[in-house]
Amino acid sequence: MGKSSPSGSYDMPRIQLCTIEDAPEAAKTGLETAQKNNGFLPNLVRLLANPPAALETYQTVSRINAKSGLSLAEREAAQITAAAMHGCSFCVAGHTAVAYKKAGLSEDIVVPLRSGKAVPDPRLKVIAEFTRAVIRSRGAVQNIQLKSFIAAGFNEANALEVVLGISLATLCNFANNLGQPALNPELQSYAWHPSAAQAAE
Repeated sequence: MGKSSPSGSYDMPRIQLCTIEDAPEAAKTGLETAQKNNGFLPNLVRLLANPPAALETYQTVSRINAKSGLSLAEREAAQITAAAMHGCSFCVAGHTAVAYKKAGLSEDIVVPLRSGKAVPDPRLKVIAEFTRAVIRSRGAVQNIQLKSFIAAGFNEANALEVVLGISLATLCNFANNLGQPALNPELQSYAWHPSAAQAAE
């Protein structure tokens, strides 16, 4: 097992990371797409390529999740919240990069999302709280939690779209926690490490 670094990444993965050259044939196109879209090949994608079906699932659900009625900022708030709850350093870092670079979120939003604290933006605060409630209850949120979510300006479809986002996060978070790939150099500036409290969430 790889030794954990202070950033929460590992010096060597527990499961092989594929390259485009040595990946199963059915995963090569997906890897090439990921490299083109990111400008580098994320180690999460290299990990998921071991069974091509896992990589296909990740990329397919990612595309479907992007069609959600939730905004990119709201989707990223859910992804960071889920990854932090699951103790996934890689996904917190990866989605932090997206939050800053593509969703236009500021540090005063992203930092509390990463630490599980209250977010100053009202809608993103509700998204984060509802995401945590869904994960903690395995979907069986209390009536008052669902009503509060809808009262904040969301609808029933949005509630299910949060579940969709969590399903995507769960695949990535659990795969990373299992394989323990190192954080790519391109993501090092966004590194995150779970606190003891978050790890026990």
